[in-house]
Amino acid sequence: MPYTSPVAEFRFLFDHVLGYARLAETELFAEAGDDVTDAILTEIGKLCDEVLAPTNRDGDLHPARLENGVVRTSPGFKEGYQAIAEGGWLGISADPRHGGMGLPQTLNTAMNEMMSGANLSLQLCPLLSQGQIEALEHHASDEIKALYLPKLTSGAWTGTMNLTEPQAGSDVGALRTRAEPNGDGSYAITGQKIFITWGDHDVAENVCHLVLARLPDGVPGTKGISLFLVPKFIPDADGNPGERNSLRVVSLEHKLGIHGSPTCVMSFEGARGWLVGTENGGMAAMFTMMNNARLGVGAQGIGVAEAAYQHALAYAKERKQGRTPLGEGAIVDHADVRRMLAVMKAEIFAARAIALDCGFSIDMGRATGKASWKARAALLTPIAKAHGTEIGCEVASMGVQIHGGMGFIEETGAAQYFRDARITPIYEGTNGIQAMDLVGRKMMDGGEAACRLLQEVEDAAVAARAQMPDLAEKVWSAAETMREATEWLVAQGANDRNAGATAYLRAFARVLGGHYHLAAALADRDGPRARLARVFIDRILPEHDSLLVQMRAGADQLYALSIDDLESA
Repeated sequence: MPYTSPVAEFRFLFDHVLGYARLAETELFAEAGDDVTDAILTEIGKLCDEVLAPTNRDGDLHPARLENGVVRTSPGFKEGYQAIAEGGWLGISADPRHGGMGLPQTLNTAMNEMMSGANLSLQLCPLLSQGQIEALEHHASDEIKALYLPKLTSGAWTGTMNLTEPQAGSDVGALRTRAEPNGDGSYAITGQKIFITWGDHDVAENVCHLVLARLPDGVPGTKGISLFLVPKFIPDADGNPGERNSLRVVSLEHKLGIHGSPTCVMSFEGARGWLVGTENGGMAAMFTMMNNARLGVGAQGIGVAEAAYQHALAYAKERKQGRTPLGEGAIVDHADVRRMLAVMKAEIFAARAIALDCGFSIDMGRATGKASWKARAALLTPIAKAHGTEIGCEVASMGVQIHGGMGFIEETGAAQYFRDARITPIYEGTNGIQAMDLVGRKMMDGGEAACRLLQEVEDAAVAARAQMPDLAEKVWSAAETMREATEWLVAQGANDRNAGATAYLRAFARVLGGHYHLAAALADRDGPRARLARVFIDRILPEHDSLLVQMRAGADQLYALSIDDLESA
């Protein structure tokens, strides 16, 4: 299906909303100036539009399959993956000492979004490798780094994440996979893992699994879990794939969407693995990979939203039904269709800005070492993940609606975006878990980081009053309401916070969206960005008020409904 990477949109956000140029002023990212950034965005966009997007429909219609123990990927996927690897894109933010480019996470986030819009099923493979690269950079021994990181960074080998078991989903501490020392520095890993994305394939020569397992003396729960690197083929003395390890694909899941992505049930049968990090320190090491993936998954939702929007807009411009207020035009001229398209575009801009600001904050935290930037990045991560993926589903659903009955017919392709996007709110900790993280761990500072970010929003709105007073006042007022809600929230008990967590996260995203749209309007006062900002600030931002009413409702009314009440007719 046709897709055009929004390269100009990223460039605008970098220049007029994020202040991206500040990165090139740091020693760490001195090479990430305008020329390099423009070249990277342009080349990635070309790859997505010309190589990856044409394979998207084939992935849906011709899913990955398991044949005699071997996973065969969808038509064109191997060639698409090889193009990604040959471009060096798996290592865009990886350490140059192992072959990476060392470029900012902000740029990586833009790349992940564009690849997801072009073909989400295929993009999942490099996304997981990126997360494994970061986990190994932070936690692996020098020996493991030297052997695996160049291969993963080049794309010759790919990475996976193995957490989930049939009885251990979000409750990772309930896992049963065990690790027994072999006496030679390696471990025998035995157990079954489910929902393993790109757990096996034919696009690269080796698959490297990061597997959570429990050592013989590991205590129950998450504190007794360790992390192991378990390759499909054990590297030989020259570092090439050698002996086949004792692991196999039991089956592939039959899924609602992302049909081109092989989602495996994996069986580890005494497979040889090597410890990553410390004994019983597996969760800390795995969270490095998961936090990387959370921002990446947020970008996935936004990428699918962009693709669904482009698909719906093209249809709305061609489809003619009835007389419109502008004459005998296409359905794009009907008020409600125009409303849906305007909301889709405004939502995508806001979600994209949140994700890019999260990546930018990660970069500034690394480049400056300042705790304030690191806290900002930590606060934005659950918002970027949850809101980006919710908007992915909502925009894709509106795309189906714009197609009318034809949206429900698979041949138009509109439904694929909705089906593909639906997994993203579940990935890497469900969105409910993200919201509880936001109101829990991210508020352990008493709401200081949240209020500091809201102060940024208020200060920017005050500065904008002279030029756009009506929009600026609405954004300032929303931020002040959000600050008051945050102060109320941190005074509540854990379960009351959790009961209102999803509403609080979405309200925060609404306020941030208004902030970014206001910045865009100031840079384009008489242009389309100002007109789009009015759509968001007048129509979407007010939602934060009702969300904060929900947040304050507490947990008691939820538990007042007994299970019998929920089951009653």
